[in-house]
Order: sequence, then C-alpha cells, then structure tokens
Amino acid sequence: MEERGVRITIVFNNIPYDSRLTTSWGFGAFIEYDGHVLLFDTGGSGSILLDNMEQLGLDPQQIEVVVLSHIHGDHVDGLMDLLYTGVKPTVYLPKAFPETFKYTVGVHTDVVEVRDPVEILPGVYSTGELGTIVEQALIVETAEGIVMITGCAHPGVVRMIRKAKSIVEGEVALVIGGFHLEGTSRSQIESIIEDFRSLGVKKVGPSHCTGEVAISMFADEYGDDFLEAGVGRVIVIGPEPTE
Repeated sequence: MEERGVRITIVFNNIPYDSRLTTSWGFGAFIEYDGHVLLFDTGGSGSILLDNMEQLGLDPQQIEVVVLSHIHGDHVDGLMDLLYTGVKPTVYLPKAFPETFKYTVGVHTDVVEVRDPVEILPGVYSTGELGTIVEQALIVETAEGIVMITGCAHPGVVRMIRKAKSIVEGEVALVIGGFHLEGTSRSQIESIIEDFRSLGVKKVGPSHCTGEVAISMFADEYGDDFLEAGVGRVIVIGPEPTE
C-alpha cells in the first residue's frame, strides 16, 4: 500500500495543455495504478476521447474500469464509442443515473450502481453519491496521501474532500478535476481555498469547469504545488506506477 503511486493522464478537457490534442468541453482522466487502468469520465465526444488517447499512446483496450462522476453529457457521452471498440470495462456509475442509460450500457458490459462509498479496486474508492446533482468522486491511495479526482464537484468540492477524508485516512496529496466555481465570487473562492489549506490539501489541479478566476487564485495560493491540468497533462503522485 505505502509504495503505490498513481499516474493520471488528462485525456479530455476544454483546457489546453498538449498542442497535439483536441480540446472540447468536458473531462476525462486515464488512471494507471498498481497494475490497473481506469478511466474517470469519458468526455463529451467519443471520437475526440479516442483520438486524444491515440495521440498519447494510450490503449483503450487496457481499461478495466470506467467510473462516471455524474450524468451530464460532457462526462458520459464518450462512453458508447469507447465500448464500441470492443473493450468491456466494468462501469461504476451513481445509482441515480437514468434506468435507460444503465440498460444501454449494460447491454455491452457490466454495470455497478454506486450509492454508498465503495472500494472499486484495492486502494481505489468511490465517495458514493453526494449532492442534489448526484455525483461521485474517485479516491486513490498513494505513498504521498490520497488523490481525489472530481468531474464537476456539483455537491461542493470542499464537501467532497471531507467525504474522502472520512473514507480513507491520511493526508490529501492532490485534488484534481472540475471544481465548478465559474461565476463564484472572489470572497467565496478565497474561503474555499482556506478550506483546502485547513484540510491539508498539498497540491491542486483545478480544471474543466473551475473557471479562470478560481484557477488563477488557486495558482497564486499554491505556487509550485499548483498543477496545470489541461488535456494531455500527465501527473504522477508517489512512486511511478509499473505495469
């Protein structure tokens, strides 16, 4: 457990990083951990998702698990094109997802409905369902602490961090993904950043729907511990994962 590290590659995002890749509204992260490969969210376009993965040399056939954060199209619409490649990952999705969506996915692969926190793989957890716009975040244990990946954080990113800390003990090495702070006042963002600090969050990678103002404020506060998280960015926390 203590020796584990995680490699996160952002494969879908509206924020640019690697100029070879296509940006589009949405989010998706290819996660390599302890010999396993997961995909967290699938973006809003299967063709863009798969093209970006090809450019990055990532093989969709390696994906064992797909975790969908919430039902919005910019996080789930890439899934079916992925499944049409023939890969059959187990899909973990909130129980609140529409029955028609669950049925359609279930025709192609196994579906696991998530309500409460659950261990997906050894050292990998879902927060379980949170919020009115029902959403789950992903938690990964590493040698440096826990990593939490969010799709949009509609339930509130601070609430989700607190939930993650209640599930897995230890420091918070990184929170990355969409924080849903577009249009939020500077004073509210300052309060959220203070909460990040009080919760001991070491590094941040705000992206997707976080908003330019909030991203800039996190960058100012976190300095070298602020990680750009546009499409194509690769982030390793803990020891470099091996196959």
